[in-house]
Amino acid sequence: MLSKIRRKLLRDARLSSLIILGIVFLLSLLPVLRLLLTAVAPGGEIDLSALANRLASPPVLRATLNTLDTSLFGALLALLIGAPFAVGIAMTDLPGRRTLGFLLLLPLMIAPQVMALSWLHLFGPSSTLLGAIGLAPPPGTANPLLGRNGIILLYAIQHAPIVFITLRAGLTRIPRDLVEAARSSGSTPLRVLLTIVLPMVRPYLVAATALAFVSGVGNFGIPALLGMPVNYLTLTTLIYQRIASFGPSVLPQVAALSVLIAMLALLGVTLQALALRRANHRFTAGTPARFTLGRWRLPLALLGWLAILFMLILPALALVTTALIPSFGVPLTWSTVTFSNFEEVLFRQASTSRAFRNSAVLAGSAALILALGAIPLSIGIERFSRLSQRILHGVIELPYALPGIVLAIACILLFLRPMPLIGGLYATAWIILAAYLMRFFALAMKPVTTAVGQISRDLDEAAAVSGARPMRRMLTITAPLAAPAAVAGALLVFMSAFNELTVSALLWSSGNETLGVVLFSLEEAGLGTQAAAIAVTTIIVVVLLLFVLDRLGKKLPAGVLPWR
Repeated sequence: MLSKIRRKLLRDARLSSLIILGIVFLLSLLPVLRLLLTAVAPGGEIDLSALANRLASPPVLRATLNTLDTSLFGALLALLIGAPFAVGIAMTDLPGRRTLGFLLLLPLMIAPQVMALSWLHLFGPSSTLLGAIGLAPPPGTANPLLGRNGIILLYAIQHAPIVFITLRAGLTRIPRDLVEAARSSGSTPLRVLLTIVLPMVRPYLVAATALAFVSGVGNFGIPALLGMPVNYLTLTTLIYQRIASFGPSVLPQVAALSVLIAMLALLGVTLQALALRRANHRFTAGTPARFTLGRWRLPLALLGWLAILFMLILPALALVTTALIPSFGVPLTWSTVTFSNFEEVLFRQASTSRAFRNSAVLAGSAALILALGAIPLSIGIERFSRLSQRILHGVIELPYALPGIVLAIACILLFLRPMPLIGGLYATAWIILAAYLMRFFALAMKPVTTAVGQISRDLDEAAAVSGARPMRRMLTITAPLAAPAAVAGALLVFMSAFNELTVSALLWSSGNETLGVVLFSLEEAGLGTQAAAIAVTTIIVVVLLLFVLDRLGKKLPAGVLPWR
């Protein structure tokens, strides 16, 4: 009887393994392989000289230099912003630590184009917020955020949460005994921080900087709004310009550029992985170390709130005030306040209301599909060997690690011609949905994989001995226990996809516009007040979803929500 059950379990395991490998191949490896094939062998034969010529052209070299320059200095500035927050929140008795950490993470949850738009409206000559207090620059003054310096500043603010999350993970592993021993020997808190804490978390510092660099390499929304108006192009905006100008005829060229971006991004990811691998063996975690700030508690808390005010609250207020005036140049007073921009974009304008509907449907569909599929996939992956699990998770995370515009090019190449069974997806909403499934596959899997890994296998084996089939065991045992993690993953996917621009900028077609595309188009057309109304609406949606996630946090495995 037991041998019969074991044979049945083995047969079921083999079938599920084949299905899992097929899904991972379709969602993760196939688009990347198609991109590589077009870049290296556009005519069906390998031609590395043609690839080298495309990458060596002056516009590409200039865009590459701009990409490296802004990404590197943006990452270093993000380190200067995120590291103090990580130390203050993870290792001190700073008042309001959890609230500060939650607010610091908001730039990571808000789309880059929304962040760029908010800062443009804050410091521009037609700034409604500064104009209301008489501090707006004179009319005709160039916006100081346009160009290289503005891109670096926005990269730093957008990616400071990445530094905060990564570094805090290392700081919480430092045993309290080391800090207390140094303090008892007469060392000041600052000396302990500089001579003990920071050297111990050096791998985390390197990993955090590498991740911020990778995020800058693939960023499209910020350089599109801050760089393209002054012809300061990065690799992502150069790809966008060439596709927008010449269409599919330049696919071999942009495929080569996409491979270059992917190589830069994977270089950063590899550096991050190597740094964290070293960190795992440096020390054994104990009770987390904690500094008492004493009389510096309130001044440092005030400094943290001032930083949040400058990075987040003032730009958000600039968006709100811009959205509440009828048009640029009209001062904000009680008599000029209007909600007409919100009415226009939500109810009157066909393209914007359609974009809200498209984004909600596409993001919701991707979130639902991935949430439903994450549980059975996680169960199946759990039965692989440890090495196979690491390889599979690495492959699953590949599309998420690659810049979104690279994935968009891969999807165009993959679906430009009709495919067997599914037909043609190019220039339809289905190609955007497919890209979302590939892009956010890892985002949905991570919390569910963590939750499934914490469920004892004894429950499943006991049910199998009792005659329960795999589907029944999943529905009655694993799924209920992993459901909160699946819901959290679905919400993360929805937030990420709802107003993204990097993927859909190249995949949208008439009638299939998304919010990110419409916001970008309105700002380019000079309808900044309507673009601000869309941006404010998306921020409200994201904040509400984050609140729901925070309420759900008590039922989730540790580490799923970075601010908890």
